[in-house]
Amino acid sequence: MSGYSFNPHTKTFYRPIDAALRWCNLIRYEAQIVQAVWSGPEKLATLFPQWPSLHAATEKIYDAVRNRELPYGCLGISVPVGSFVEPYQLTIRHSDLRHWMEIYYPDQKPSFLFESGRDAPEKISLGAFLSLQADRDTLMRELNTLQHHLQEVLVDLQAIGLERDDLKAMVKTHGQLSERSELTYKNIIGVLVNLFLDHSPAGKPLSVFKNQAAIVDAVIARHNDVPGLSKRTLDEKFAAANRSLRNNK
Repeated sequence: MSGYSFNPHTKTFYRPIDAALRWCNLIRYEAQIVQAVWSGPEKLATLFPQWPSLHAATEKIYDAVRNRELPYGCLGISVPVGSFVEPYQLTIRHSDLRHWMEIYYPDQKPSFLFESGRDAPEKISLGAFLSLQADRDTLMRELNTLQHHLQEVLVDLQAIGLERDDLKAMVKTHGQLSERSELTYKNIIGVLVNLFLDHSPAGKPLSVFKNQAAIVDAVIARHNDVPGLSKRTLDEKFAAANRSLRNNK
């Protein structure tokens, strides 16, 4: 009878083959494997060549018994170390097997040993921890880069806002813009749009905006309450500014 009712694959003691097949996640083939090797575990590699890890795991357990690293018993009853036990009668207690695994194979955490008890805390191997830490560091670097780009975008948007406020103030002060003044402001807008979409001599984008539509979306998202800054108006003004800039070139 199993001493762990919460895991059907856990027992109070195991024969080496019972432990090995669980170690290799071959529990679904338990009946087939146990029946085939009943006459001798040395036939394991020949009978199941498709599962070389099964033979290896069994040999590790027998080797631990021979070298007195792993306490054992006979049909579930512990015997003094060095006592002879027939291979098909040799058994290892659950707690002894788990302790041996923790010492000699700390990177191995088969579920039948380490996920069956209420006192088994959630553990993570050193390799998994270092991998998660590396992923976290990468994400932090990406976050810092995005925050830096965001600050640049905010500065650019602030500059656009200041330019817009200057234009509004000039209109209020001088009334209707002259043809020359209107051309000047169109060229300024066109230059700013092209600057945001341009690249440095090294090929690096000068801003995070990939196209004019992205600039329009960013302006609307941050200044949707400002009159005259609808998508349609911005598209028209930017298009006019681009045409003016091309004509002047």
